[in-house]
Amino acid sequence: MDAVKIRNDKIGLKIVDNLKKKHFEAYYFSDRDEAVKKILELIPLNHSVAWGGSKTMEQLGIKQLLKEKGYKLIDRDEAESSEEKNARMHEALNCGTYIMSSNAITQEGELYNIDGNANRVAALCYGPESVLIIAGMNKIVKNLDEAYFKVRNYTAPVNSQRFDLDTPCVKTGMCYDCNSINSICAQFVTTRFCRPEGRIKVVLINENLGF
Repeated sequence: MDAVKIRNDKIGLKIVDNLKKKHFEAYYFSDRDEAVKKILELIPLNHSVAWGGSKTMEQLGIKQLLKEKGYKLIDRDEAESSEEKNARMHEALNCGTYIMSSNAITQEGELYNIDGNANRVAALCYGPESVLIIAGMNKIVKNLDEAYFKVRNYTAPVNSQRFDLDTPCVKTGMCYDCNSINSICAQFVTTRFCRPEGRIKVVLINENLGF
């Protein structure tokens, strides 16, 4: 048996309990297919759907499934100009369900996110009727101090590489706490608990998803 999977199954249920105590709607799945089924159940068919730049969503094939089911999608990647893309990003702030991952989730049930343009964390904080967080167990950290260290020194440099940004961390792989205009470390947001209750829904999956 996979010892890591067993460990994750045990701690994942505890983290879900802690998220619920902080007024999140939270679920844990050991099986990917069951998780995807639940994700689709959590999105009403009459909701428009938008998302941040989530590698996790790509890995699970969520976008294609939403297309197949006929949801109205606000897809910035289909914009034909920078102006149209910007307009769609603003439209996303009023969507029914906004999908994203979280850069880190603490064992106590807090979300921690860093953003560059802030469109993702803006939607998390206010706007869309519902926010759906999809995260692998690799996003779990002990506390907020560990969340900050992991995101600044691993997640942000990796994502900067993915977007091929002109930042020091792309050149060296290490965070320099830079003030580059291209840095994705502009906004630091801790979500201590969910308000209104249940607006943010968290689906934890026993896999390594995203960065």
